[in-house]
Amino acid sequence: MRPALANRLTPYMFLAPAAVIMAIALLYPLGYMIWGSFRDWSPSQTIGEAEFVGFKNYITLWNDPNFRESLGVTLKFAFFVVTFEMIIGVGLALLLDRDLRGMSLLRTLFILPMMIAPVVVGLMWRYMYHPTVGTYNRLLDWLGLPTVDWLGQHALMSIIIADIWQWTPFIFILSLAALQSLPRSALEAARIDGATGWQQIIHIKLPLMMPVLIVTALLRLIDAFKVLEVILVMTEGGPGLSTEILALRISRTATEFRELGVAAAMSNYLLILLLGLTVAMFAFNRLQEIRAARVRAAVEEDE
Repeated sequence: MRPALANRLTPYMFLAPAAVIMAIALLYPLGYMIWGSFRDWSPSQTIGEAEFVGFKNYITLWNDPNFRESLGVTLKFAFFVVTFEMIIGVGLALLLDRDLRGMSLLRTLFILPMMIAPVVVGLMWRYMYHPTVGTYNRLLDWLGLPTVDWLGQHALMSIIIADIWQWTPFIFILSLAALQSLPRSALEAARIDGATGWQQIIHIKLPLMMPVLIVTALLRLIDAFKVLEVILVMTEGGPGLSTEILALRISRTATEFRELGVAAAMSNYLLILLLGLTVAMFAFNRLQEIRAARVRAAVEEDE
């Protein structure tokens, strides 16, 4: 083999083992799930023994009001948690982007909720929401205010608060890292031109941070669609279907209702939804990268 050809093939040779492993670990289970979604499949059968029913599972789900309600709960949950986590996380990063004594300790304290197991988070918040001995109702009672049925009348809001508490630090850490990696020349040029703090945030910091923020929001959005343990421990999807997101419904359909084909079809609906959101956010991210490049170019011209 000629040296030039060998040099061109060397990177692909190193990538080949990882590509094979990814194909086996990702594409095979994905194909198995897609194939199973076209069959009337139960746990007592192999996938080959299950009857082929075409798109029946997909049509059944589309016409199922319970599935549509779970989808609505999932979209509502994901929208609120990602929106509030981004606002609070980015706001904290902008507020604390300065040399403060004890910043290292503060960052460590901020990331502690992320390190707690989801089951423990669910149990902790479930006990704090307890109607009689929970922290919040005892505080309300001490203040002379009426107690609240947190996991009854306000179940969805309660799990949203728990998720915001656990995952806002993730947004904060990545936002702070993005802030500290911004070109100082752009900020100095803005100060020299007389830009106020708010003008620097709106016209310099946020546009330059946007590519990182979009990827961060996408990661949280994908994770929000898949959250399971915290909701299962706190409410088990209740009361009724008020907190039953798609991940929980998929699990119940497969284990309790023993309808593997329907669960596979439901998983594919969720996959299509996440793929659509991912493509849309990456397209938006590309536009923001172009805008950020223009901002940097304008700053360099001013210099």
